[in-house]
Amino acid sequence: MSERYDVLIIGSGAGGGTLAHRLAPSGKKILILERGDWLPREARNWSVADVFGLNRYISPETWLLPDGASFQPQVHYFVGGATKLFGAALYRLRKQDFGELKHHDGVSPAWPISYDELEPYYTEGERLYNVHGARGLDPTEPPASGPYPAPPVSNEPRIQKLSDDLTAAGYHPFPAPSAVMLNEADMAYSRCIRCQTCDGFPCLAHAKCDAEVIAVRPALEHSNVSLLRNARALKLETNAAGTAVAGVLAEVAGKPERFEADIVVVSCGAANSAALLLRSANDKHSAGLANGSGQVGRNYMFHNSQAVLALSLTPNDTMFQKTLALNDFYFGMTEFPYPMGNIQMIGKTLGGMYRAEKPILTALMPNRALDEIARHAVDFWLTTEDLPDPDNRVTIDREGRVVLAYTPNNQVPTRKLYDKLRSMLGEIGLQPQHLTTRDLYMRNEIPLAGCAHQAGTCRFGEDPASSVLDRDCKAHELDNLYVVDTSFFVSIGAVNPSLTAIANALRVGDHLRRRLG
Repeated sequence: MSERYDVLIIGSGAGGGTLAHRLAPSGKKILILERGDWLPREARNWSVADVFGLNRYISPETWLLPDGASFQPQVHYFVGGATKLFGAALYRLRKQDFGELKHHDGVSPAWPISYDELEPYYTEGERLYNVHGARGLDPTEPPASGPYPAPPVSNEPRIQKLSDDLTAAGYHPFPAPSAVMLNEADMAYSRCIRCQTCDGFPCLAHAKCDAEVIAVRPALEHSNVSLLRNARALKLETNAAGTAVAGVLAEVAGKPERFEADIVVVSCGAANSAALLLRSANDKHSAGLANGSGQVGRNYMFHNSQAVLALSLTPNDTMFQKTLALNDFYFGMTEFPYPMGNIQMIGKTLGGMYRAEKPILTALMPNRALDEIARHAVDFWLTTEDLPDPDNRVTIDREGRVVLAYTPNNQVPTRKLYDKLRSMLGEIGLQPQHLTTRDLYMRNEIPLAGCAHQAGTCRFGEDPASSVLDRDCKAHELDNLYVVDTSFFVSIGAVNPSLTAIANALRVGDHLRRRLG
């Protein structure tokens, strides 16, 4: 007879890890299954050659395209999930993102819950993950019930000059909400040292507020919470009636094991959560678990994102660059009345990144030349919303491998945002003739490989005919199955999705605590 748990959580990232933290004080018996292990703490955490050149922390697994071609997705399987290498930028969706919003290519649908319902959990999530920021400077900022728990991360001189130039030109730059353990008032006691190896790197100092450090490790201090690493969930079994999950089949260190729980929570990432449900098809759920609506795997979104760099007229010796953002064009502009999206700084370009990303193109360039380009680079991340499309979807092949079909949409506002930034460069101290794409996170040439912001494959809603989950993120068709990663998103907005996953996990955690008594 297998050991039984009150709650079994599959995945330990922003959703699953935060949920475990929320439930830990309840005293209920909780098991976290994580397919990866602890991310090694090693000098290579901060090695450009290892992280960007050798893809040291990226899973070697491959996903498939509909034509059978394979590619290596930029996914990370460790305790803490994708947050282990995220840039720690924790933005709220805008209030308007929760309602129906007209875009150039169609409509972004309304969510079954309002911003106001999620707002208290946004505030709690910011406190839990120690987000640095400032209210009142972003013109699109939604209402908040409390201040940020930490002051904004200060700009270094070149980025402060950029902020001043933007303000002088009539724009509204604001401090990027950053989840780091930084104490600028007393750096001798600050865990964060404002290094150049934060965005896209693991944090050797454990100073980045990722789900492992902030949620999972504190949850494990409770004796009722257990973590099983190197445990990959393979299939969910249901009872004979097909009304509840009866067991979870997993491969643990290469051996099959079965687990039972009163509540089963899936939090594997949008692609893998959908694949797990599809692999769990049985006589009662022939199209996949919780898939009576046919929506499991559909509406895959991952943002229309562009990493670009401009060349500064003066050197940019910034270390921690991800401190500034701009939302002036989030909902469009006078000459283009459709949403365009978010502009934010990303981690500072280092010369070795060019070599790692483009070894053939840079083969004849000396390191000194690459370093000089990097020294004058100012790096931006541009995000435009991609719209949910039922034909953009995750399926599985006969061996259960992920198959990802995706056709880009909403590309005109993506280009408009790029062109707008380019048009601004001259007035903000950058060279307008030098704004170029920087494929920092996409060494693989297939754009789908950059799936850090994946969402939408198990959307929630009131109608079981058009959604997978109810408003509490419980599967409509199964009484004890929940999904708490970004799969539940109805739309993705144009800001990083991590904080919304965190806030929703806290919300669902409160629901489960009431349910469990």
